[in-house]
This record gives sequence, structure tokens and C-alpha cells, in this order.
Amino acid sequence: MTPFRLAFATILGKDLRTELRTLQSLPAMALFAVTTFVIFHFALDRNSLSGSLAAGVLWTTVLFAAVLGINRLFVAEREQGGFDAMRLAPIDRTALFAAKAAALLVYLVALELVVVPVFAVFFLDSASALPPLVPVLLLADLGLAATGTVVSSMAVNSRARDLLAPLVLLPLIVPLMIAATGASEPLLAVGGPGYHRFGSWLAVLGLYDLVFLLVGYAVFDFLVED
Repeated sequence: MTPFRLAFATILGKDLRTELRTLQSLPAMALFAVTTFVIFHFALDRNSLSGSLAAGVLWTTVLFAAVLGINRLFVAEREQGGFDAMRLAPIDRTALFAAKAAALLVYLVALELVVVPVFAVFFLDSASALPPLVPVLLLADLGLAATGTVVSSMAVNSRARDLLAPLVLLPLIVPLMIAATGASEPLLAVGGPGYHRFGSWLAVLGLYDLVFLLVGYAVFDFLVED
């Protein structure tokens, strides 16, 4: 195993084991999302949603639940001297970026395994839209993971970390949310899933993911140094 793969596997395994033992991020993310769905359910006073409204409720909730996990992504490195250890270790520091992005991706997938069925129960007349929604969720999760990891690494050393990370993240994530909502809207339309411009929106999501993965790979070493 190469040093990069070994470092990646070690950091990712440590993060996942820590989360399984402490449950500091995932339960809070899931509880926030479910509570938000309950609020939307009673605030809108509707038993079912469709089209752009349904997509907006889903992605707004997923985004703000993800912010909770992004805020805590590098807390262990900050509190336990992980950044200093990475600077001293003879490994490629982008392994930390890859491992943290992978951990956040796992958190988001786990979150959606819980909250998307809850969303369907509260707001959808049929679950037929859920299978074609899977690639949209995965591509959006990858973009959130890449962007969130970069932003979290920038904000972690700030005293206003909980405020700075969302302020920096939200403008960067707007194109991703537009594409995810655009891809989801026909899937959640009345009468069953539609596929109008579905492939185009998936291409936009894929391009966004590629750009921010490359940006993270290019700048993360400098962010760790600073």
C-alpha cells in the first residue's frame, strides 16, 4: 500500500470509528433534518408537495443539516494537534483532504438514508421518484463533501468557526443547489417522475464536483500550512 493510501485509510478509519463511538455529528444532522421536515409539514399545511417546491424543501433541509457536519469536520485536528502531526509526517497532506471529504460523504449518505424516506412519508404521494433520485443525491453529496472540506479547513482555526463556515460555504454551494434542485424537480412532479433536462443537470453536478475536487487538491496543502 502506498503512503498516500495508507494515510487516507488511517485518517478515514479514525474519523468513522470516532463518530461511531461518540455520535457527535450524525444524530444532530438527522434530528435537525427530521425536525425541519416536521416544521415544513405544518407550516405549509399540505400533505403532499411536488415539483420545485418539493425539491426546494428537500435540498434546503439537506444543505443546512450538512452544515452541522461541516462545522465539526476538523474539530479533532484542531483540539488534538492533528494539523501539527500532519505537517511533521512524511506523507502527502492531500491525503487528509481526501479522507475528510470521504468521511463527510459517508455522513451525508447515512443522513439521507434516514431523512429521504422521512421526506417521502411527509410530502410524497408515491415513492416512485426515489430510485431515480439516487444519482442526484450522490453527485450533490460529492460536491458538498469537496466544498465543505475546503471551507471547513479554512474556518477551523477561527474563533467564529460556526459563523464563518456557513458564510463562506453558502455562496459557493449555490450552483450545486441550483443543479440539484433542477434535476430533482421533474422527478418529483405530479404524475410520476419526468426526465426533462435531467441529463443536463447531472452533467452540471458532475462538472461542479470535478472543479471543487481539483480546487481542494490544489489548495489544501497551503490551507494546512496556514
